Amino acid sequence: MTAVILDIRDNIGFITIDRPKALNALNDQVFKDLDAIVTQIEEDKNVRAAIITGAGEKAFAAGADITQFKDLDAAGGEALSLRGQKVFRRIETSRLPYIAAVNGFALGGGCELAMACHIRLAAEEAKFGQPEVSLGLIPGYGGTQRLVQIVGKGRALEILLTGRMVKASEALQIGLVTGVFPGSDLMFEAEKTAKSILSMGRWAIKRTIEAVDYNFRDEDGFKKEAEIFGKAMASKESKEGVTAFLEKRKPDF
Repeated sequence: MTAVILDIRDNIGFITIDRPKALNALNDQVFKDLDAIVTQIEEDKNVRAAIITGAGEKAFAAGADITQFKDLDAAGGEALSLRGQKVFRRIETSRLPYIAAVNGFALGGGCELAMACHIRLAAEEAKFGQPEVSLGLIPGYGGTQRLVQIVGKGRALEILLTGRMVKASEALQIGLVTGVFPGSDLMFEAEKTAKSILSMGRWAIKRTIEAVDYNFRDEDGFKKEAEIFGKAMASKESKEGVTAFLEKRKPDF
């Protein structure tokens, strides 16, 4: 069953996470499909930019699928983290500019996916956040690394440690996104941005992405995040946090 849809038109790959009933939560199928689509459009020389969004009006991607966390041990948690990091890193280092059109909730893994994109645009009703601490966990798909890179250490730590949601207006203020638009205009604005980039030189676009990435190339940070995520997954605290989430109650930390 397909969880991510690809539509190619006008040299742009439109990628839609298609699990609206689950608020487009990132499960194994989403990562499998997303990985395959990244490969497909990388190999298609007619595709020169990509836009990622979520199906429906409520969510871009409202985090990872927590049901997959319940029985994971430390090794399983670390493997899960590394898998997600690998897919998102492919997006971040792609020859193509990726634009995240954040149409609703972008929480946990959804926020991490948006941050892996080169440009982030948001609908006025969008909300961002890394609420993993409420589950006794830490972000595992690059959130501890990219959020600091994008908004700075102090703001990043405040968002990470409180697990609070950031409204689109604040996300614009702190540089997490570069534009906020009415929801009905979001995809138009994302496509307009993509077409603006398409008018530039292909080689120059690719090399600009590559050059900027050198400034943030610290693989040790991502490895350490995955290691700690795995240890957190095996902790009593995360077992309580995940169980409480699934039982729709407040965790007893």
